[in-house]
Amino acid sequence: MPKIKSINEVSPNMTSLQGYITTTYAKLVEKYGEPLKDDGYKSDAEWIIEWEDGAIGTIYNWKNGKNYLGNRGSEVEDITDWNIGGHKGIVVKRIRDDLLNSWPVFDEIRQEVAE
Repeated sequence: MPKIKSINEVSPNMTSLQGYITTTYAKLVEKYGEPLKDDGYKSDAEWIIEWEDGAIGTIYNWKNGKNYLGNRGSEVEDITDWNIGGHKGIVVKRIRDDLLNSWPVFDEIRQEVAE
């Protein structure tokens, strides 16, 4: 699997929903840093991930937070259902592998072996 080149440094231009992931906001922040504050309407947080091969993936909440639902919406820190966007479905596997199959001490070695 290609290594991550950047986080929150490129435009998610023309990406669309490719899949879903269940994880905590805290785990996303631990792995990818603070999110971008999203559109202020339908989404509350977004991460944009670029891999060395040029693939772009996004992780974002959609219509389940305070921005869209007001007081009925979840605090961003309590959201566990996230959308995965991209240009190709492969980003879903990459993000799921990165978050759910992550071995913090061995991530660098695992990525090198996978290449």
